[in-house]
Amino acid sequence: MHARVSHFHVVPSKLDEFLAAARAAIPHARQQKGFRALLVLRDDAGKSSTNVRVISIWNSMEDLQAAEQNFYLYQALAKVMSASKGFPLIENQEVLFADLGGARASSGGPAAAADETQF
Repeated sequence: MHARVSHFHVVPSKLDEFLAAARAAIPHARQQKGFRALLVLRDDAGKSSTNVRVISIWNSMEDLQAAEQNFYLYQALAKVMSASKGFPLIENQEVLFADLGGARASSGGPAAAADETQF
């Protein structure tokens, strides 16, 4: 598995807007071959900007890279960036270990769980 890890500096008053944009991207992500999961993590609530890390999990590097060629990624990125300061740092990383709960690997589509909070 592979992950796209994006680091954002979100304006605290726009955190709800950021989260709404991330949630709105989920149906499109689920349509992409190899998409497994999406995590949105916050590490410093209450400061002048909130550091948020968005992690999407993919079956393979090929699936992750194919999704980068799809226009939905850039639409989603533009929406979350409207609630952020500056451009995000985006990295692709190999997942060495993951326990995604009940989600099963699927070579042809999204994880088995329909609830995006169930990993």
